[in-house]
Amino acid sequence: MKTKFATLLFITALATVFISCKDKAKEAKTTSAETPETTEEITENYKAKLEASYIDWKGFKPTGEHFGTIELERGSFEVADGKIVGGSFVIDMHSITVKDLPADDKKNARLAGHLKSPDFFDVDTHPSAGFTITGLEEVDGKMMLSGNLSLKDTKNNVTFPVSISHEGEQLVLESETFTIDRSKWNVKHGSKSFFDNLGDKFINDDIELKIMVKAAKS
Repeated sequence: MKTKFATLLFITALATVFISCKDKAKEAKTTSAETPETTEEITENYKAKLEASYIDWKGFKPTGEHFGTIELERGSFEVADGKIVGGSFVIDMHSITVKDLPADDKKNARLAGHLKSPDFFDVDTHPSAGFTITGLEEVDGKMMLSGNLSLKDTKNNVTFPVSISHEGEQLVLESETFTIDRSKWNVKHGSKSFFDNLGDKFINDDIELKIMVKAAKS
């Protein structure tokens, strides 16, 4: 009986680990910032449609998760022969919203305020984040977008999978869901990477992101 019980516990634990790994989005490859390639072949420019572009975010802690959106302030793609060869985007950090709590719930405003505070993204000091494209290539059948992500006072290069399509005169770039490790951008609050003895009060370093950018030819 003890053997069967131990086996059942092992199988349950294994299943839990498998499900957790399966559900967790893959972390974007993160390296030092790179110098964007220059090209003289640019034939078209596409300007981001701000009302149709956004970033979904999701954060995790032992007691649950929170999610919401962030808006773009401006952005554009540089295109040559129908392919993206460059581009840059400014992210409005003041636009962080929380979607998992009712808008009129005091906890919603409290959480949004905390995320904007110096504990997290310190938006009064760093009102904008930035992303500058440094490369786009096909790897194992997937398009992989690389770019320098500037967040707070730190810049790293990240690479993640995207799909690119055309809707008439509109260019659409949509990423798969991926994660970044916030500790690599010195976002420290509740992070085990910076603090010991947090117990179950820690907040995961991984932040899930999903990017949607729609742009029109300018």
